[in-house]
Order: sequence, then structure tokens, then C-alpha cells
Amino acid sequence: MTVIAIIPARFGSTRFPGKPLHDIAGVAMVERVRRLAAAAPSVDRVLVATDDDRIVRAVEAAGGEAVMTPTECRNGTERVHAAAKGFARPDDVILNLQGDAPLTPPWVIDAAAAAMTAEPGLAMATPAVKLEPDAYEKMSAAKATGEVGGTTVVFDRKMNALYFSKTIIPFQRHPEAGTATYKHIGLYAYRFSALESLVALEPTPLEMAESLEQLRALENGIPIRIVLTEYRGRTPWSVDSPRDAEIAAQIIEREGEIV
Repeated sequence: MTVIAIIPARFGSTRFPGKPLHDIAGVAMVERVRRLAAAAPSVDRVLVATDDDRIVRAVEAAGGEAVMTPTECRNGTERVHAAAKGFARPDDVILNLQGDAPLTPPWVIDAAAAAMTAEPGLAMATPAVKLEPDAYEKMSAAKATGEVGGTTVVFDRKMNALYFSKTIIPFQRHPEAGTATYKHIGLYAYRFSALESLVALEPTPLEMAESLEQLRALENGIPIRIVLTEYRGRTPWSVDSPRDAEIAAQIIEREGEIV
């Protein structure tokens, strides 16, 4: 069993062209994500999957490994599969890491990978963090203004996901019960055999309603193990615009480099 972290990095983003190569505190964003993945102890190999030779050249110049994938890939999952299918074995673990999340700590990445290696029968795993009261209030306020960012998850007593939503779940009708709310972290670990099955499936009703691709797995009976983790005081951040990149640089200046 080999653990391969694959970072999908498409050059032609409509909102932010060339985003993977955008400089964040002196380092291209895709290179930041690659370093984070390489620092996760359970990861054996890191690969950038792209559709543009400029990204390939940049990754290789930094000492990384990159592979070209078809421009026809509709999403990151298809791009990850396209990169892995030429060499991955059915029991290999494939990590799909968001190329626009340059502040994801290595221990968060490692938590998902380690869960898969510890239990060879797992099909998929993904991390989540408990929302503390202040974070819960911030998310609630943002959702009230119509913001769609941020996904929550509920899971059963065996830590298998029941549902993911862009709304805050569960609904806290009785806050005194002390039921926690968990925020999903958007990276995924797949057994390669499960990834092959997933990309062959058509989009599902709940997936399209929520615009959450992981619901396709649940709607087709593919279980997803939730792995609880913590940010340990680090600030997570995703980059969708040049302004987001500036904020990421400010976070790094304030908190220091993770690796």
C-alpha cells in the first residue's frame, strides 16, 4: 500500500487565472501545498496534477513531481484520478488535496492518510474539526448574510459520515443538550478502487442540490470515515482571489511558516 498525495492545479481559473502560480509570501501557492503534503509523515509520494506546462515547469524547478492531465477533467476529483490511474494499485491510498488551501497543516493531511493505512478496509476518509462557540457564531452570522462558504458534517457513532451540508447541521433546537457542530475540511483520502468507482458514477440529486461532490459517495453507499483533528492554533485559509492571497500572506507573517 502506497499513500500518494495528488494536488489538482488548473491554470485557467475563471475568477483567478494562473492561481496555482500566484506568489504567497515569496512562494508559489502550489509549491506551498506540495511542501505541506510532503511534510505529512504518512505520505509516500506527492504529485501535482495539472493541465498546463507552466505549472509543470514551476513544480519541477522547485524539486517536485508534476504530471499533465486532460483539459477535459471537470473537477479536481477527475483530475486526481487521471493522474493516478496509470500507476495506482487498488489498495493504494490517494489523497486529493486542494491546491488553493496553502495553510492546511501537515498533521491534518496526515490524519486522513493515517486513518486509511490503519484500516485497510476503509473506502474514504476526510477530516473535520469541532467548532468552538466563537467559530460557530461567526459561521452562523456569515450564513445569515447568504455566504455559502463552509461545510458542516454529521456522523454516526462509528464516525462514518451521515450527511454534509452548506447549512449548519445539526439544527440546534436544544443547545443545552451540548451537541457539537463539526466543520468539514475539504481534503479526501480514497482507496484507489473507491476513487475509480466514484468517478464512474453520475452526479446525484443531493450532490447537485448542495454542490458538494462528496454526497455522490454517500448517495451511492460509499462510506466516508470522519477523522477528527485540530488546527492547533493555526488559521486555515482558502484562496479564491488575489485579495485572499494577500490575507494568506498576512497570516503567514503573523503565525510563521508551518513547514
